[in-house]
Amino acid sequence: MAETLTDLVAAELAEPVDPRVAAMAAAIAALYPGAARAVLFYGSCLRERQLEGLMLDFYLIVSGYRAAYGRSWLAAANRLIPPNVFPFEHDGLAAKYAVLSEADFARECGLRARSVSVWARFAQPSRLAWAADAAARARAVASIAEAASTLFALTRPLVRGDARNDPLAVFRAGFALTYGAELRAERRQRAGSIVDADAERYRRFGRAAIAERGGEMEAGPKAMQRAWRWRRRKGKALTIVRLVKASATFAGGVDYLAWKINRHAGTQIVLKPWQRRWPLAAAITLLPRLLKRRAIR
Repeated sequence: MAETLTDLVAAELAEPVDPRVAAMAAAIAALYPGAARAVLFYGSCLRERQLEGLMLDFYLIVSGYRAAYGRSWLAAANRLIPPNVFPFEHDGLAAKYAVLSEADFARECGLRARSVSVWARFAQPSRLAWAADAAARARAVASIAEAASTLFALTRPLVRGDARNDPLAVFRAGFALTYGAELRAERRQRAGSIVDADAERYRRFGRAAIAERGGEMEAGPKAMQRAWRWRRRKGKALTIVRLVKASATFAGGVDYLAWKINRHAGTQIVLKPWQRRWPLAAAITLLPRLLKRRAIR
């Protein structure tokens, strides 16, 4: 019997994580008693054994924003410009976590997504590091199972010839498109290296995505090209808006931004004291320089 995306995602999410990651996920959930539903671990640190000195990446899924924040302005910010992103430290490890409601997470993994950010990330490997109960686990699996399907639906029309049925070719093209739809510090080759790092995983997920869609595509090549031009314009603008919002929620966010750009783009940005005191102004003044030097694209 052929593997389904739901089966593949459920098995992948259930794989064990480093005990320190599990402890950090539980500590994040504990900050939101009664609202936390799931904590997902994803990103480059998923493959690392040495976690010290790295920034771990989590998504916290909550039942709703009012339940998570009460009457705080953060609830409105999370609803209007999702997600909210916060720094976190636990037992000597550093992390950041993004907050989405179960409903928004389900939408952002599917074809109704407002941006590529969530489905592009969760078409890649992730782990369910903490879940409130079996229902929360099932909802996380169902949402993430849509991510690879969404990537294939929005990418295959732009892949030519027989490569359209090659899972690795579609994933490479999909990640290249999504990298182009955000302001990213990573080098251009990064999209392909993600697939090459675990080709068999992407082959299995891609075969399941093609089988489940039965060759169906969202639109023809020309219509999809127009749609991706719109996604690129919207995605880059949304990235800037999210950076502005993060200056109010992410203590030390400008330091993290500089570290990430230096790491991925090979730059040597050194922040001045005033830039740390005024992170929003720092981000605004850094952005034109970074674009000009192509440190981000």
